[in-house]
This record gives sequence, C-alpha cells and structure tokens, in this order.
Amino acid sequence: MGTAALQPVRKPCAVRRLAAVETAALRAQVARLSDTAWNRASAVRENDFPCFAHTRHIVFRFARPGEAGYVCHANPGWDLWRRWLLPVMAQASACYGYAEPVYPKAMLARLAAGHGIDPHVDAGPANPLAHKVHVPLATNPRATLTVAGADFHLHAGYAWEVNNLAVHGAFNGGLRDRVHFIFEVFEGAGLDGASRRLTPPRAGARRRGPPAHPADAGAGQIVSEGAGTVAAAAPPAHAAPSR
Repeated sequence: MGTAALQPVRKPCAVRRLAAVETAALRAQVARLSDTAWNRASAVRENDFPCFAHTRHIVFRFARPGEAGYVCHANPGWDLWRRWLLPVMAQASACYGYAEPVYPKAMLARLAAGHGIDPHVDAGPANPLAHKVHVPLATNPRATLTVAGADFHLHAGYAWEVNNLAVHGAFNGGLRDRVHFIFEVFEGAGLDGASRRLTPPRAGARRRGPPAHPADAGAGQIVSEGAGTVAAAAPPAHAAPSR
C-alpha cells in the first residue's frame, strides 16, 4: 500500500446541497441522445438491479472493491463525454477541497415519468469510501428523492450529495423523464496506484447478466449512436485528460 489507505468519508444525514454548477453544455449533449442509445447502454449497465426497473443508465465509469481498494474501469463513452462531464464534476466536488480528486463512478440516470426507484441501500463495501453526488439535468417539481424517510426535490443548477448508505428511493410524478448525472468522488492524494487506478475491464469478465463490455453486445459506441448526432461531437485531441 501507499502512504495512506482509503477511509470512509463523512456523508450527510440525508441530502446536502454542495454548489451551483453550470450544466448547459452537458444538458445540450444529453438532449441529443436517442432512445436507441439509452436502451443499448442500459442493456449492458453494471448496476443492473431490480430497484432500477424503470431507470435507464449510461455508465461512463464504474468501480468495484478490490484487494487494494477501488478497481475502476472506463467504458467507451468516457473518452467521448469527458469534455462535458469533467467540468461539472470539478465544480460540484470543489467544496471537498481534495488535492487529487478521483472519480470512480460516473453515469447518467433517466427515471421514467410516472415511475419510481424502489427504496434501497447501496450496501457494497466500497460505498462508504466515496461521496455520492447528483446533478439534476432534466427535472420537474414533482420529481422527488426520499432519503432516510424525508422527501426532497433536487433543484436543477446545483449539485447535491446524497447519503447512499441510508435507505433511499425516488419518484418522478412529472410528465417527462427525470435525468440526473451521478458520480462519486474521493481524495486520491497519498494513495498508491492500486487504490485509485482506472483500468479497462478484464477480458472475459462478466457483469450482472449482460456482457462484460458494451461492444460485446454489439452496442459499439454506446453513447455516440448516430454518426450525424452525438458521435460528430467527439472531443478534440486537447480535451481534458482522464483522471
């Protein structure tokens, strides 16, 4: 191990507003995603759990606990989308004052209108080690998040930390789907590479149900479906580097 090991972070009792964030560029790209792109990405998502029966996800980064800490990987969409994701992540997580923030998970979550997410707890052993941040991109006053028995509406234009170790769920009572950008962050300063590495999925590894990699299911560039739409907006060579 390095000079430090991952330690549990201090989470809010339920929900905490972190900071105002500028999301216009990201929202513009999300609005261009087709239902086909959402469906293909969600079919191979790592977080394929029953409570998300009415939620579609586009997973950019994901992590699992390993012998030396987080073992992370990036899916194909990360390289395409990081130019719009990283500025939002940096704004939202600046309040933690991390010298070397590490983002083990990042995803878009689309909750269908008139449906909910069943109450649940993020019970995996890695969940106490990172802050869970929600950034609403498309929402409405009737979209609520219930955490520890209390109901909240997460207003757009802000980043919110959610205590994912408490029982939480959601309901979208509006007429349109609710879309959040969700990511996790922890301090990487002083950790060895094994505790914060970002690696490709192991060859032949299996996810919960779907294939180990979106390309295995024929999804290709899962969030760039349609060469004339999102794929045409790939980042230039000088785009912000991956952490």
